[in-house]
Amino acid sequence: MSHIVTVQEAVTAFADFIEPTAAELDAIEREMPVILADVDLVDAQIIALDRTPSELDARRIRRARRRVLAARRELANRSAGASLPGGAA
Repeated sequence: MSHIVTVQEAVTAFADFIEPTAAELDAIEREMPVILADVDLVDAQIIALDRTPSELDARRIRRARRRVLAARRELANRSAGASLPGGAA
């Protein structure tokens, strides 16, 4: 019989070095509208799971999908505008 042991010490031994950098935190902050829109979409889909989707559920999901697409478009436009040389956007 082999024993199952935890590796808790090995995982937490490097916990101080696993903190996100300032650049990673900034990237998360820039992507937060997309993350929140994705959460809203998942919420709308979960609501419609346990029953036959009504017209209201379908509208809620369509609106949430549009918000996700709009947030992703905004993020892509900001990212593309920031990377163009000469400040042209």
